[in-house]
Amino acid sequence: MRERSLRQANWVGHVLAVNAPHDLRHWLTGGGSLTAKLKSHSETFRVQVLHQHVATCLADEARAIGLHRPGRVWEREVLLRCDNAPVVFAHTVVPMSADATDWPLFSALGERSLGTTLFGDPRVTRGTLEYARLRASHPLALRARAALAAEGHAALEEQLLYARRCLYRRRQGTLLVTEVFLPRVTRLVPRTSNTRET
Repeated sequence: MRERSLRQANWVGHVLAVNAPHDLRHWLTGGGSLTAKLKSHSETFRVQVLHQHVATCLADEARAIGLHRPGRVWEREVLLRCDNAPVVFAHTVVPMSADATDWPLFSALGERSLGTTLFGDPRVTRGTLEYARLRASHPLALRARAALAAEGHAALEEQLLYARRCLYRRRQGTLLVTEVFLPRVTRLVPRTSNTRET
């Protein structure tokens, strides 16, 4: 039972409850599009698709998307890269009950940003942000570390990774996006043309 609990996260509604480092809090709590914020902190921004396929959702996200237990979903995982450095590991799940009219562009995103699509569609409603500390044994922490290791990055020293998630709705469909912030995100600084950003 304890092993199972270590593989789940305690998602909470206030960022202070996860005791995130100060220099990470504005990334966790920022409203609007994370893609737009990352672009304003880099010369080049890219979405690197790791995979997009049918999978089983994680135990701690089943209820959030309306399932009684972990079930089959469409899953998409990507690295968001600023100036070629991976700074965010993003994980998205869509219940299999959703159809093409709910999320018409999801299956054909490729390396386009999901965030740009979500924030550019007036039919999409955004839920409230939730926050969590991911232990090293959490599946998303394991996947984030594996993605970095696969391209030769040194192992992350931090035992905890900080994440946020948000549920989006469009027509009858739901879509859950979880963003795991990698340590390098705290090194980003606004471009000089965006010094007014807060």
